[in-house]
Amino acid sequence: MDPELEAFIPLFPRADLTDPVAERKNFAGLAAAAPAPDTAGMEVEDRTVPADADVPVRIYRPHQAQGAIVWLHGGGFVMGDVDTEHPWAARIAESSGAVVISVGYRLAPEHRFPAAFDDAYAVLNWTAEHAAELGIDPGRIAVGGHSAGGGLAAAVALRARDQQGPSIRYQLLNQPGLDDRQETWSARHFTDTPWMNRDKVTASWGHYLGSTPATPYAAPARATDLSGLPPAYIATAEFCPNRDEDITYALRLLQAGVSVELHQWPGTFHGSQAILSAEVSQRQIAELAAVLRRALAE
Repeated sequence: MDPELEAFIPLFPRADLTDPVAERKNFAGLAAAAPAPDTAGMEVEDRTVPADADVPVRIYRPHQAQGAIVWLHGGGFVMGDVDTEHPWAARIAESSGAVVISVGYRLAPEHRFPAAFDDAYAVLNWTAEHAAELGIDPGRIAVGGHSAGGGLAAAVALRARDQQGPSIRYQLLNQPGLDDRQETWSARHFTDTPWMNRDKVTASWGHYLGSTPATPYAAPARATDLSGLPPAYIATAEFCPNRDEDITYALRLLQAGVSVELHQWPGTFHGSQAILSAEVSQRQIAELAAVLRRALAE
């Protein structure tokens, strides 16, 4: 473990999703304690995207932005919203220069799959249809997210390919949750890792899926054909249950002819980039922004 991160482990809350309502409150408290982002160089606007269930979004528009990313927050499918994601979404917009459309998708277990997935896809469609209003090039729209949000972004890319939906320029997948089966080495062995461990992953998928069998749109690792998908950046943490499924997904994308940048961050754990004082966290966050900037450049 990176020594700068290890020092913070006793301060991290125990990983537990048995009571989603209580965990949402704890998660919101953690987000509220994060340093306030600098939004001076951008416009920030709350909107509602009309869909089967209207979807709240928060739009971050840096000056002279030309590309955009539909950004999906983490939280194990059960926690998070545009408020808890505010520090991260604003930081991505400020450092990448891209318009960030942060999605407040519906949460499990009250709203199981495909609610969050449908919300995310509705926002992708809305973004493409409103590109002129948003001041962006419709050919420069990416999808991305962290953890559960990264899994949702990968699923949205699959659906856009399958249904000839909006053109997606890039997938930015940070420690994504891709596989409900939990059969990889990291998924089976990381039972006591900080913040995210096997039991928490099991609970997350249980809340999201209920008794419904997983499809590739729920768990993208189940997709048998990964050809024709957008180029991807995939980041993994060394001590994260998702690590091996993410690396496997990256290899399968490569074997399907998709361009992939894969970065395995040594000494890190799932979500450890929230410890902003650590040098490795600063590098992780800077790289996400740099990758997105390059992906959406002309």
